[in-house]
Amino acid sequence: MAGLRLKVSSSELLCFDHCTCPLFLYSAKFPGQSRRCFNWIHFPQEQAWLEAAQTFVQKTLCPSSEESNGQLTQLVIDCVKTVWLSQGRNQDFTLPLSYSFVSAQDLRTHQHHPCCSHLSWSSSDYQAWAKKAEPNGTPLPREQLILLGTLTDSLGDSEQDCRNGSLYVKDNTGVLGCELIDLDLSWLGHLFLFPSWSYLPPAKWNFSEEGHLELWATPVPVFPLTISPDPLVPIPVLYPETASRLLTHGKPRVTQPNLAGNLVGLSALVRSQKKAYFILSLGGSSPAVSRVPVIVQIPGQLVWHRALQPDKAYVLTGVRASKIRGYRDRVWTTSPSSRLMLLKPECVRELELEESLLKADPTPLTVPSSSQDSSSQDTGRQKDLDRDSTLLHYGGTVTGVVNEPAGLYELDGQLGLCLAYQQFHSLRRVMRPGVSLKLLDVHLLQSVGGGTKRPVLATCCRGAVLLQSFSCQKPGNQCSHQAHGASLYEHLIWERHLGLPLYLWAAKALEELACKLCPHMLRHYQFLQHSSPGSPSLGLQLLAPTLDVLAPPPSTGRKVFSEILTEPHHCPLQKYARLQTPYCFPTLASLREEAERRAWASFEPKALLPLPEAAHLTSCQLNHRLAWSWLCLLPSAFHPAQVLLGVLVASSHKGYLQLRDQSGSLPCLLLAENQQPLMDPQLIGCLVRVEKFQLVIERNVRSAFPSWKELSEADFIRKRQARVYAQFSLTDALILPVPRAILYSATPPTEPHCCPEGPHEGQSRLFLVSHKEALMKRNFCAPPGTSSEAPTPTFSFCVSGSWLGGTQRKEGTGWGPPEPQGDENEDQKVFLIFFGSSVRWFAFLHPGQVYRLVAPGPPTPAVFEADGSACRSQRPLELAGCVSCLTVQNEWTLELERSPDITDELSVNKALPESSLTNLLSSNSADSLVTFSAEILSRTLCEPLVGPVRKKPANTRAMRRCVKLAVALETADCEFPPHLDIYIEDPLWPSLQGLLPGARVHFSQLERRVSRSHNVYCCFRSSTYVRILSFPPETTISVPLPTVHLAELLKGGQTPFQATASCHIVSVFSLQLRWVCAHCTSPCPQGRCILQSPACSTQTSVSQASIRLLVEDGTATALVTCNHHHVAAALGLCPSEWTALLELVRGPGRVALQFTGPGAQLESSATDDEPLTLFLRTLCTSPCVLRPIVLAFELERKPSKITPLEPPRLQRFQCGEHPLLTRVNPRLRLSCLSIREPEHPSSLGASASSC
Repeated sequence: MAGLRLKVSSSELLCFDHCTCPLFLYSAKFPGQSRRCFNWIHFPQEQAWLEAAQTFVQKTLCPSSEESNGQLTQLVIDCVKTVWLSQGRNQDFTLPLSYSFVSAQDLRTHQHHPCCSHLSWSSSDYQAWAKKAEPNGTPLPREQLILLGTLTDSLGDSEQDCRNGSLYVKDNTGVLGCELIDLDLSWLGHLFLFPSWSYLPPAKWNFSEEGHLELWATPVPVFPLTISPDPLVPIPVLYPETASRLLTHGKPRVTQPNLAGNLVGLSALVRSQKKAYFILSLGGSSPAVSRVPVIVQIPGQLVWHRALQPDKAYVLTGVRASKIRGYRDRVWTTSPSSRLMLLKPECVRELELEESLLKADPTPLTVPSSSQDSSSQDTGRQKDLDRDSTLLHYGGTVTGVVNEPAGLYELDGQLGLCLAYQQFHSLRRVMRPGVSLKLLDVHLLQSVGGGTKRPVLATCCRGAVLLQSFSCQKPGNQCSHQAHGASLYEHLIWERHLGLPLYLWAAKALEELACKLCPHMLRHYQFLQHSSPGSPSLGLQLLAPTLDVLAPPPSTGRKVFSEILTEPHHCPLQKYARLQTPYCFPTLASLREEAERRAWASFEPKALLPLPEAAHLTSCQLNHRLAWSWLCLLPSAFHPAQVLLGVLVASSHKGYLQLRDQSGSLPCLLLAENQQPLMDPQLIGCLVRVEKFQLVIERNVRSAFPSWKELSEADFIRKRQARVYAQFSLTDALILPVPRAILYSATPPTEPHCCPEGPHEGQSRLFLVSHKEALMKRNFCAPPGTSSEAPTPTFSFCVSGSWLGGTQRKEGTGWGPPEPQGDENEDQKVFLIFFGSSVRWFAFLHPGQVYRLVAPGPPTPAVFEADGSACRSQRPLELAGCVSCLTVQNEWTLELERSPDITDELSVNKALPESSLTNLLSSNSADSLVTFSAEILSRTLCEPLVGPVRKKPANTRAMRRCVKLAVALETADCEFPPHLDIYIEDPLWPSLQGLLPGARVHFSQLERRVSRSHNVYCCFRSSTYVRILSFPPETTISVPLPTVHLAELLKGGQTPFQATASCHIVSVFSLQLRWVCAHCTSPCPQGRCILQSPACSTQTSVSQASIRLLVEDGTATALVTCNHHHVAAALGLCPSEWTALLELVRGPGRVALQFTGPGAQLESSATDDEPLTLFLRTLCTSPCVLRPIVLAFELERKPSKITPLEPPRLQRFQCGEHPLLTRVNPRLRLSCLSIREPEHPSSLGASASSC
């Protein structure tokens, strides 16, 4: 407000004739006489300034009931002139002509920025003072303003009006709150000139508070102050020790005695709904002298709190002994006639009492309160964990503001300061870096935990915070949450009684939450609003699950009287235990980044493909195995544990759900109760808090590793991409509905983030969902009148169902009766198309449920009739029995219908039935589309089923991606569920979430196919519907394979797909060892590919091996195929022997043996008498191979009903001279999973050789 002037014309200059000022009681000193006050003026500039001063005094300082007072104006000018010339400046003008007078109303109305004014300072003085704010702050800007007013502790005219211990500067235009260092009580009620002051206006958005003044220098009285004379007769006083003993003898016989002593204790000024008070303690010069507390609760005496200074001696007159509710002992309190004065030894005398009253009471007076008793029991249970805080005095300077509404600051750059445990409303206004404080009886707590690393000083109600000096720094821009959150933090202290470690963590957590959600997702004042018993704030509800466990709500309130008076001292800060941070609320963007970082940090190709398996894979196989992997992170994997928090929204581009905060979004997959899908769209826009969740990172890698030897070299990874999403159950989540009025815009305008609370007018219609197709990119014809360009594939899905009744119109808060239809009994099937932003409803639509489709706006005829805009062929609709095809508009909404009127409609199950196991696995089944539930066993990337390449719009060629899921079918009363393979090709699988090993999934309308080897498998179609039933278990339990006899596999029915069997190797059927090119799989004799460059430029080769064994266990025989490193186990070779054997095969490149009888027939180019061939033939017929083993296997062909089991055949055996004819079961065909030696091998067998 630079250059603020209160100017009047020269004609308005008045002579102050016969004017008095009874407000200041000086009318007798200025008798009315007619004279001019300014006959010495010579310069027009000075005259204008004096005219402005005269007008200011008349309007601002003189009582409205009196005429203008010339003497008052003259005294004001003399006072200003004296301060102006106090620095001894030699100036041309003896008046501060550049300064203008300012009133309280002017400051409130026009001064919107912090400022300061120093009447007696020169420019160099101000510059030196302003440098103290550097380098971390900005100094207060200087304004040339003159402030005068009456210093008072009352807002009203009455002596007792609105007195609560606060100070004000008052004039005729208004009142401003102020802070003053070293108050003298004799100043109250007098008019002052304030030579140095600063004004801090309220924040622009804060209409509940007003600006306040900081009075830097001692105010200069306009009228001389009257000094009270010393009493003529010494005042009889009681000293602390005598006063304490007097209280022990029941009601003291001395009526309203006077107390004298040194100020040894000063509590905080406590304001409650009923009254305000503080407690001072008087003691002797020696610490051994007992201290006597005095309660000051008279409204007019509360301002004493600002005038009292530690270690000074005072006299309190007219005190009386009183009984305080909730405290056992009697205490001294002041009376309305009490006065406070400095102790002068010559003006007092000790009051003589009877000797009987001075005897000390042998019994202790003070007993702990009930709250102390309960707290002592709690501390006894945590004796090993609790620590005692240290009570001390401390003086320091505020160097930082950590959390202003929570009362957290930084002191001297090394300590934390918490003022929340006492009421510091007036002090909060001046707290900023640079403020000097003196802390009396403050608690020092070290190693509090909860994310706080530095020691913390915390003040309870027993101690006081005394202001020593103001800050020259300009206050920082206050955020809105820094004002609205103060009441919530007070609730945590005064109603929840949180200890300091837990309070520091809660304050940090609330700050994290505010940064996550406000102001774009939620509004600060709603998120941090004051909590009431029936309406807790959102912030408190988010912390309640933890606070209820660590600090249950107390049954009684905080007893402040006992906290201040009880000896030994006990308060919430006295005992504390180091807090292990319960959890934190990371932003979704940081959580996503951390998940990706951990996923790639743990991506180790050698760990995903461990030896010896990887040593036999070609480059293509190797890179396919590495193309997809996943990592699941639990909250416990982070330190501290992470809590997922955000507003639930639905993507209008890709259809999945996501949590969103100000930093970004995180896709999520939700399950309702009892393995039910998420069906209620009203959850959109709610605040979701989850402690138990799975953070899934799917890693997609495009690599070009030549062989397993280069797996440690990251240069062969061409591209990598991570897909991060969270999956959790609603039973583990806290769902907080957020009123629509407090939401700003959680999503961009193209993504409606929440369902409206209900249109004022509109139409709706109920429909039952019978089937939902997959969400994928499809082409739809553009509506008429749009661009003629080729349509771009967009995410879309279709739903088939039936209308339930006719269209209904909005009537008040409900829906009217449905409009009549042609044939009520006819099943009105409908085909709904969702594309554009309407795909946001994909996650909520599920077969078997009834929904209401709402079209807001004025009623429109036939709004839910067929539109034909999607150019859907009518022939498939006719075959499906659908009478109409309707495109769901973007502005339409969806509601889950819970009306009891539709229960009869739901009694008929119109969802697709699950296919029986017999129909699924038989060859004569006419069903090409099947439905079943299964558990995913594995997920791999594989070659596409049909067509290795495809064309893209830009004439680029890319490999068609295909995912293979191995699943175990869920069937009733089946001990060993059948296994099945499911293939998902582009463009279906990228949009699917939750298809992870260990998850249970419901598949609907999969296409059933049969391979050339008579294996049944399934493929995704565009009409396939997938629903996650359960997430993968958090801990994987390794279940051993069942042990069976081989004959059990011939019985049919329920047989395990994988098992173990103790058997004996009867013979070797065939053996093949070879080296192939890792790139093109061509033979590699001498380690060189037979294809010359440029057909194959890679000269890296890998070894491959296979062996076919005939085994039996006494019940049946089986032909077992072993590949690669299992061949070494079958031959009984140790790793070094196996490596040496493969090196011998490198020369010829391939060795193949086929055993048809006792000898071996060579199938390679080598001759029969070569040493390698002779060695292998001898080894395969030796007891080292033909031995007992424990075989882990799986069936070569998955169980099916397509190829029936062969019946036993008759076979003739010769036993000596007698031929035998018996039935022999057909041989089983098995694939080896592992071979190990039995724990107690037979004496006829030989164990594997040792190296």
